[in-house]
Amino acid sequence: MIMGFRLRLVTLFLLTLDLCILIALVVLLPSYFLSTTKNSVANAKLETQKLDPMLMSEELAVIEDINNKLDLIENAEKNKFLLSADVINAILLKKRSDIKITQISYQNDTRGRKIGVTGTAPSREVLLFFRLALESSPAFKSVDLPISNFVKGSNIQFYLNLIPSEK
Repeated sequence: MIMGFRLRLVTLFLLTLDLCILIALVVLLPSYFLSTTKNSVANAKLETQKLDPMLMSEELAVIEDINNKLDLIENAEKNKFLLSADVINAILLKKRSDIKITQISYQNDTRGRKIGVTGTAPSREVLLFFRLALESSPAFKSVDLPISNFVKGSNIQFYLNLIPSEK
């Protein structure tokens, strides 16, 4: 009896396993046929494109464009210029105690890098000494102080344009 019970149990297990395999085949076969059909269509399209030189040149143009954009991104880090503490310190070290700096700005455009310094000077002489001190600094290639800043005699609002030296 125990032997008959075990035999029925093994038979039931094998029938259940067969039923699961049959259901899996029924569910997976359409996906298999669909993927093989798509693969053959993709291969046929690839062969057609290999024979057409017009499509090949368009693909090469797209690849060239992508490579140019990647080069631009890779070289962006090399061309990066930060208004560093060295530049700010060079400005502040040349400043006298009676000159008040209200703003330091940075501009990077097609004409190049430019640093703008806005502030107040008590007199023309102090402003002129500040400009001369900045001109003597190796941190700046050129210093531009518009003559209009010297119109007023005292409490002069000034704006300096500085072009930093290349490092």
